[in-house]
Amino acid sequence: MFHPLCPSSVVPFRVGDKWAGMVIRCLQDGPRRFGELRVPLRAVTPKVLSETLRAMERDGLVTRTAYDENPPRVEYALTPLGRTLIPLLDAARDWSETHLPALLEARRASADQG
Repeated sequence: MFHPLCPSSVVPFRVGDKWAGMVIRCLQDGPRRFGELRVPLRAVTPKVLSETLRAMERDGLVTRTAYDENPPRVEYALTPLGRTLIPLLDAARDWSETHLPALLEARRASADQG
């Protein structure tokens, strides 16, 4: 598990990555422009969103298409590889819906003891 050649060291994002999963959700129904991503992801700064999109593009999860228009238009879309992550996000959401009450109770109990 902690071997230097373990594939987990090159996984495109970790389970706790804050924005990649949300970007996938935003793009699952089709391409969006940067400004369109900013609406549902209003808590992310433009810099962090840009870095996240660049990293996802580098890893083959997202494509960036620039159109030769005035003003310029750029759209982001999930690749087939990026789409393979949707079932994993669905499973994480299902787990959360099932176990969130127990998780919140454990946090309350921990806070009460601390």
